[in-house]
Order: sequence, then structure tokens, then C-alpha cells
Amino acid sequence: MRHHQAHIPAAVRDYSVSKETFELIIDPEYGFLKTVPKPNKDDLNRYYDSDDYISHTDSQRNWFEKIYQWVKKRAIQNKVKLINSGRSRGGKLLDIGAGTGDFLVEAKRQGWDIVGFEPHQKAQQFWKEKQLTAVGNLDDIEAASLDVVTMWHVLEHVYDLEEQLTTLARILKKDGVLIVAVPNCESFDAKHYGAYWAAYDVPRHLWHFSQTAMEKLMTAFDFQIVKKHPMYFDSFYVSLLSEKYQTGKMNFVKAFYIGLKSNWKAKKNFQYSSIIYEIKKK
Repeated sequence: MRHHQAHIPAAVRDYSVSKETFELIIDPEYGFLKTVPKPNKDDLNRYYDSDDYISHTDSQRNWFEKIYQWVKKRAIQNKVKLINSGRSRGGKLLDIGAGTGDFLVEAKRQGWDIVGFEPHQKAQQFWKEKQLTAVGNLDDIEAASLDVVTMWHVLEHVYDLEEQLTTLARILKKDGVLIVAVPNCESFDAKHYGAYWAAYDVPRHLWHFSQTAMEKLMTAFDFQIVKKHPMYFDSFYVSLLSEKYQTGKMNFVKAFYIGLKSNWKAKKNFQYSSIIYEIKKK
């Protein structure tokens, strides 16, 4: 029934929190992979409950976190550069799944009128001192009021995809832009690590996208992908974690080699470890 391609594992373990096992099943309509069983909405929080869940922390306890925070800083500058290119600043920007809010801080500094949405309390505690504006519910946002909506590695976490995309279509201006970054389950590192590929990250990641699945999904909600950008660093970060899951050790040299190979191969076919999609309304 699954029609799995050879490189797609049938089952994947939650290595970082619960150690439970989940299945990956192909969605017949859009072609993305679904995490099965999908935890109950109320139950999902416990899967995020780990000091190692790095996007909900600003900590720098060890060299790995220090490198992560350094790269995060560079990545944020690149993300703001991307939203600035070809757009007049000063527009209204919403970041969904804003984590500890650092991207919003930089966007605000560069002239954007910002608002953020972050469902997890733990990450929100950083917002007050950073003087950020939060929205409690996306339904409270006015129709056609936003110039830019960003979702940096968030769409794969969204509980109800169809509801989310309907909301996005409602709140974006006619000429607004939606920016979505997601892992790519057709990348070389995904194929290399199989069930150990860290970006499956079940059950926090409920959906796993290929480029074809993204095209189908966006088209179904009257969006179109206008541009794609690689996320070069993700292949290294994901390979490092995948090595740890596979061997119990951070094999830095091996992970660096696989990350490099993934980016090199993607030069030909654009199958980068993670991809940023620029999306507009049709």
C-alpha cells in the first residue's frame, strides 16, 4: 500500500526524546510522507520537552551549541537579506513558529513592522526582554494584511496542514510573499542515512516534503512557488546528528564529508538537504 521508494524507511525512531518508533506513509493526494501514528494535539508537547531541543533555547553549554548559535546568527542575517531583496522594507512581516525570536529582532532592526507567533511557552520566555510583539492566534490576524509571512522549518511541524494553508492564503496580501523552509527527504544525506536521517525528527515533524510534493500542495491552495534557495548548512548539521543516531558518536569528519557531498550533488539536481521556497498567490 505504501509504494515506498527504496531509500524511504518504513519506520523511524524518535532518537531525541521518547525513543518511540513511527511509520512513514506516503500521502496519496500530495505525495509527501506522513508520520503515523500522529500524536494527539494535547500529547505533542511532551515530544518537545527536552533541553536538547535546540531551536527553543539560546544556550551555549558546549561546543556543538556554540557552533549552532554562531551559525544561527549568520543564517538570520541571510534570511533577512532574502526577505529584503526586491522588496521595499517597512512592510508588515509575520514569523510563524518564531522560536526564541532572534530572526524577528534582526528584521525589526532592518525596518520591518514585525509580529511573531510561537505556540511553545518555553521559547516565548525570551520575547519580553527582546521587546517583541506576539500574536496569540492566527485567526485574529486581519485578512490580506501581511506583506511577508515566514515559516523557517515550521511547516513540517504544523498539526493541520490544510487549515494552516487556508489561513495563510487569507492573511497574505494579494502581492504578498510566503517564505517556507523545509527539509528535503529526496536529498543525498536523506538517502544516505535512511532511518537515521535526523531531519525525519518524528513525531515533531508530522510531514516530510519532496520538491514535487511542495509543488502539488501549494498549487492545491492557489499558491505558486516562484523561487527556491538552498540551505547549505543544513546538510552538515543534519549529518552530524544522523551520525550520532547511527553510531552513538558525533563523527565530525564523516558528517562533514557527507554534508559536503550532499551539497556537491545538489548542484546538479537541486536536491539540497533543506530548501527555502518563495511562494506567491496565483
